[in-house]
Amino acid sequence: MENYTPLITKQKSFFRTETTKKIDYRLNALQKLRMAIKNNEQEIINALRADLNKSEFEAYTSEIGFVLQELRFTIKHLRSWVKPKRVKTPLTHIGSRSFILPEPYGVALIISPWNYPFQLAIAPLIGAIAAGNCAVIKPSELTPKTSEVLAKLVRDIFPKEYISIVEGDAETSQALLNEQFDYIFFTGSVSVGKIIMEAAAKHLIPVTLELGGKSPCIVHKDANIKLAAKRIAWGKFTNAGQTCIAPDYLYLHKSIKEQFLQQFKETIIELYGQQPLNNKTFTRIVSLRHFKRLTSLLDNGDIFIGGGFNQEKLTIEPTVLTKITWEDPIMQDEIFGPILPVLEYEELPEVLEDIHHHPKPLALYIFTESNTAQEKVLNSVSFGGGCVNDTVYHFASPYLPFGGVGSSGIGAYHGKGNFDTFSHQKSVLKQTTLFDIPYRYPNVKNGLQKIKFFMK
Repeated sequence: MENYTPLITKQKSFFRTETTKKIDYRLNALQKLRMAIKNNEQEIINALRADLNKSEFEAYTSEIGFVLQELRFTIKHLRSWVKPKRVKTPLTHIGSRSFILPEPYGVALIISPWNYPFQLAIAPLIGAIAAGNCAVIKPSELTPKTSEVLAKLVRDIFPKEYISIVEGDAETSQALLNEQFDYIFFTGSVSVGKIIMEAAAKHLIPVTLELGGKSPCIVHKDANIKLAAKRIAWGKFTNAGQTCIAPDYLYLHKSIKEQFLQQFKETIIELYGQQPLNNKTFTRIVSLRHFKRLTSLLDNGDIFIGGGFNQEKLTIEPTVLTKITWEDPIMQDEIFGPILPVLEYEELPEVLEDIHHHPKPLALYIFTESNTAQEKVLNSVSFGGGCVNDTVYHFASPYLPFGGVGSSGIGAYHGKGNFDTFSHQKSVLKQTTLFDIPYRYPNVKNGLQKIKFFMK
């Protein structure tokens, strides 16, 4: 197993020079990153096509454009974020002033996944740089071309004692986890998240875990059927369903079930064509192992639409399964593919009861025109984040911190949340020397009586 101690030691030494803490250095680094992405746009698009067959449209909107927006937002606001925040001081501390100082942790490890291999490596890096950290990025070995472009891009603009890319497989990740980083940011599966947290616990390293789970999508009886169908199909089948916040299963009210399914069928044809397997821009499944896992689920329930696949191209049609129950294999784990199981319900409380019996989801989506139904769902269910009358779109807002809860994750990022994640909030009290407050000392007459007056 490779030893990364020299690299981490070099980064920690560079961090201690306090160069990375300088606001102009951070802004310059973010600008360099932004220009490098723009200058290498076609190489990134080509790599994403090679690894996942992503179309240019999907590569730009969900990967390149996303991080450029995040960079622009961060560069615009960073000077205000880094300023010490003055907070109130209680009467018991008269004469003093209180501040919260955001400071970088030091050297951060970012382990990124394969489903959005560019975006999910660069987005947390933006936060690490903005907060003043050094960073080591371990991209996924399942998307080698994108990892290669990432490595070249980073090496061309940053010294390795500041930002480094380490390519390799699970053994490389394990070797990195043996090192004493100051922060770990991981995006991936729940099972690997547990391994990351266990490794971090040995050194008491703080973590952000962006995980997943089965994210429900509810279509209530009063939903706008046509819009719901289009927005759910887009959210589910983008990236061939390989999205942590994609709708994982669909709850349809009985009264609109048939109408919705018919509209959904028409929408899938409209978005992906009569023969999606022949659509040259439809994203493929990342590996044969994941492909076989997904195709093994196609015999659950009844196929309403789709069900076709091509093992040579690792593609699976957008598929909808009906007559599904919670006992079916497809309902046991996150699907992470273009297969959408459908359940039905009569009353909203029964849906909420089912959701409560399972781990807290990363996302939840509810389609309804009823404010009462919206509030009932939003207030009753604990989930990372989500949308009312849309899917996935909340992820793209820099004003909404993104993260999970419970087994779907720990911590959040995006926008200022990204800066906050990679910053320790240091509390400081500046005390006056012009006078002293005597009653806090144990030898003061009636000191306890005076303390009780203030501290009650």
